[in-house]
Amino acid sequence: MRKILVTGHHGLIGRHLVPLLTNAGFEVVGLDVADRSGDITRREDIQAAISGVHGVIHLAAVSRVLWGERNPELCWKTNAVASHSILKEASNCSSKPWVLVASSREVYGEPLELPVSEDAPVLPVNIYGRAKATMEKHTIDARSSGLNTAIVRLANVYGCIEDHEDRVLPAFCRNAAYGRPLRVDGFDHLFDFTHVDDTASGIAKMVDVLEAKERNFPPVHLLPGIGTTLLEAANIAVDAAGSASSIHAAPSRTYDVARFIGNPVRAKSLLGWVAEITPTDGIHSLVKAFQTEAPLIEAV
Repeated sequence: MRKILVTGHHGLIGRHLVPLLTNAGFEVVGLDVADRSGDITRREDIQAAISGVHGVIHLAAVSRVLWGERNPELCWKTNAVASHSILKEASNCSSKPWVLVASSREVYGEPLELPVSEDAPVLPVNIYGRAKATMEKHTIDARSSGLNTAIVRLANVYGCIEDHEDRVLPAFCRNAAYGRPLRVDGFDHLFDFTHVDDTASGIAKMVDVLEAKERNFPPVHLLPGIGTTLLEAANIAVDAAGSASSIHAAPSRTYDVARFIGNPVRAKSLLGWVAEITPTDGIHSLVKAFQTEAPLIEAV
């Protein structure tokens, strides 16, 4: 049985990806501060976890732009420096495991035109985006040492009630489910929301490609290519809940990218992957999940 290391396996994507990998016959080992299995900022933890693995899926990160702004040193240490360490340790392994890293739409900054292709300029505008762009550079550079690497760029992944409660769609859906007000930081901000089930299935397909020895794989978007403004998303959540939640405008944050829609064509042509869950359907499903499960969680 081939062994895959998943960093951040207790995070939103990791929790949905690991069962797919297990069902595909892989042995999965994890490295995540959440369950104390290790910390990617500690070289000795990486060395212990990566020993004997066939592949690495690197998801662990300071995963929000806001957190990066609040603690830029930790963001850089985790998203740039630790990611480089993972790649170096993989290069030092005799087995030379393939490495798939999870990057972000934030590497583009404010895109010059929509939809954004994977070949668009990388011009990040915040510490989170700069750290991810640096990780991508190290990922490509590692190929010169014989490592097989790949980059997936993600955009606004959502779909689980166990996600961080202040992340935009979970916050909208939770508040709508309970009839609470929705705060919208920029009515016209436009994003490409991707359901976590689609994200996990796309990463699993990238694993298949790496297992087939495909090399020099270009960066790939996993997203539906559907733009939804924050006001539209808030209204969808309120309609799905059938609640009387009010929607309030708030100032947008200066370090946030305001508009992004990605081009999904490359994922379809190279992976045979297309997003199956539209933002409208995904928001409806998440609202229903909060209505069903959140009262039990809050009562504990």
